[in-house]
Amino acid sequence: MGSIRLRLVALFILVTTVTLATFGIYAQLQLSRELELGFEELQKHTVGRLAISAPGPLWDLDLPAAQSILIAETLPREVRAIQIFDASNSLFAQVARDTDGKIVTDLSTRPIEGIRVEQNLHRQSPGVVADKLSGEQRALGKVVVFFSRDRINATLRSDKVRRLIEILLVDLVLVVALSFSLQMVFRPIGRLRDALFDLANHASEDVEELPETERNEFGAVIQGFNQTQRKLKQVMARRTQAEAEARAAVLKAEESYAELQSAQQSLVESEKLAGLGGLVAGVAHEINTPVGITLTSASVLQEATQTLQAAMADGAVRKSDILAYMTTATESANLIMSNAERAAHLIQSFKQVAADQTSEIRREYKLGEYIDEVMSSLHPKLKKGPTRVSVECPDSIVLDGFPGAMAQVLTNLTMNALAHAFAEGQPGEIYITAAHADDTKESIILTFKDNGGGISEDNIGRIFDPFFTTRRGQGGTGLGLNIVHNILGKQFGGSIKVSSKLGEGVCFVMRFPRVSP
Repeated sequence: MGSIRLRLVALFILVTTVTLATFGIYAQLQLSRELELGFEELQKHTVGRLAISAPGPLWDLDLPAAQSILIAETLPREVRAIQIFDASNSLFAQVARDTDGKIVTDLSTRPIEGIRVEQNLHRQSPGVVADKLSGEQRALGKVVVFFSRDRINATLRSDKVRRLIEILLVDLVLVVALSFSLQMVFRPIGRLRDALFDLANHASEDVEELPETERNEFGAVIQGFNQTQRKLKQVMARRTQAEAEARAAVLKAEESYAELQSAQQSLVESEKLAGLGGLVAGVAHEINTPVGITLTSASVLQEATQTLQAAMADGAVRKSDILAYMTTATESANLIMSNAERAAHLIQSFKQVAADQTSEIRREYKLGEYIDEVMSSLHPKLKKGPTRVSVECPDSIVLDGFPGAMAQVLTNLTMNALAHAFAEGQPGEIYITAAHADDTKESIILTFKDNGGGISEDNIGRIFDPFFTTRRGQGGTGLGLNIVHNILGKQFGGSIKVSSKLGEGVCFVMRFPRVSP
């Protein structure tokens, strides 16, 4: 704290001194220029007046009149002495200042110091004949004026001293003002620092809030710190709740997986469905994805929680850490919930195919928002390619039907594209568009298109058949597109068509009523 205070004081003094010195030098130059101009004007006017007034007394040899003129011109302190010489260069009249500054007319010879300026004296009168060849008058004599710069120098010195004193006084006032001001700033900062150290070293999470006694900006800082601490407590409470929800979601996923295994066992034992052995394995493989994402999200949430707890124990919790944890917790909880629901929907869809019935709840939902939610839940799969999904759907399209079934359609089409359209590690693009089929806006056209390898003519007519797959033994079940076909035809009351060429991707066009039957 002390070093910062001293550096601030030194910085302000330096800046102030340099600024005042700069302006002082500029003002000194301006004053010097003005004094020099005034000195030159004084020389010019003094010599000019003497050139007009001195020839008369010199011509008339009127010494008193000449001295009166010289005394009048010697009144400015800058004029040290004035001498008038006749045509024979003999001293006619003289006025000078003695060492005490008094004007004297003593004609005794003594050296005169100063700037010497001479001017010839002429008189235009009948008694003076001009040189006809040159047109010039003959000189009656000359006047010599001695000027002194002592007054200019004294003025400049006085101005320098005055400005130096001003700089010293301003610096002194600034030092005093800064000392008091910085003391007012750094004393509360020191108290706040000590309080923060005590808070960081506190062993328990439930620490006491800092007293809000200051009624200034530092009081606002303390209030902000207390609010942050309260926010942290809320985050910890939400963390506990998120952990509980994550555990419940994991249990739900495990129960769903157990239900799937039970369905698999029943399917194997059923003589009628003996040929669907590969189906159960494929569905089990698909269920691993949401379950794995659920477990991974729970692990990420646990690691973020442990990191935040460690930071709190070290007393180094920052607002950015809290915000980062809140973001991670929100995303993890959303992923856990969405993938648990996805696993449940997958099992539900499998049961629907097996039993040819549905038990999903009907409701209204915006198609565009729901597509975005489904694609978000599939993000871990999409990013492996990576595969980019573009969605174009007006907000005005609101469906009255079964959102879970729509999620199943979108999920199966996406997973089918990832499995068959793009080679492993190859980036791809999926385009999903939706629009009203006619002016009544009661029918919807949903298009799902990819830029993958396409489907051959031999296989394009069989892709909706149950158990048909080109990747038997590689995780393919042959039920994905069959489920989509059944949902579109039976549950949505619509239809689905496909078009494709090898190397040009696949395009699925689905048409169904806005209100499902």
